[in-house]
Amino acid sequence: MITLEGITKVYRTGEVEVAALKGISLHIPEGEFVAIMGPSGSGKSTLMNLIGCLDQPSSGRYILDGYDVSALTDDQLAWIRNRKIGFVFQSYNLIPRASALHNVEMPLIYAGDNLQRRERAMAALESVGLLPRAGHLPSELSGGQQQRVAVARALVTDPAILLADEPTGNLDSESSIEIMKLLRDLNQQGRTIVLITHEPDIAAFAQRVVRVRDGVIVSDEHPAVAQELAR
Repeated sequence: MITLEGITKVYRTGEVEVAALKGISLHIPEGEFVAIMGPSGSGKSTLMNLIGCLDQPSSGRYILDGYDVSALTDDQLAWIRNRKIGFVFQSYNLIPRASALHNVEMPLIYAGDNLQRRERAMAALESVGLLPRAGHLPSELSGGQQQRVAVARALVTDPAILLADEPTGNLDSESSIEIMKLLRDLNQQGRTIVLITHEPDIAAFAQRVVRVRDGVIVSDEHPAVAQELAR
């Protein structure tokens, strides 16, 4: 599903070079739930941007669902992002004046995919338990409900992977656990999920935890899920 081979990323400002990633190799099979952890400046955000096709590596090879994306054009990367990756961000990024249903429809509208658009958006909302709130504006929803809408929006194109960047960062503890249980349930249904987080209790929901520091992977483990949280 996801294979990174010797990935490096170097940022240049004038004559100054900063190596954000220093030869990352990582394989994530289809259907796995992986958490990527690391402190500020570790390289985890850079790694997320590369996995999400928001940036390209300086060197190395990246295969996503059979596509070699390490040397694609900007237009090709945009196609991959729209078709293969569902994004969930910390800040929800919902359109304030659009209903939950319309927010979920937006990726299909941008892609020009009008085939059963409304039905697919409603099915995505139902999958996250928010179909009764389809007509509500984001301001009429709780933070946890807004994030559920964001998850539904990420799922509506049936992407190969769901990439969640600190999805519980703006939520209280109860809502955070609800969102993580939702992601766990989606994974159990066969969805491949890559989670970026700095919180160990959130990472505990994943099947596998990859820790990054100073641009390299320092550990890659399959820890036991925290029983109380995952219950």
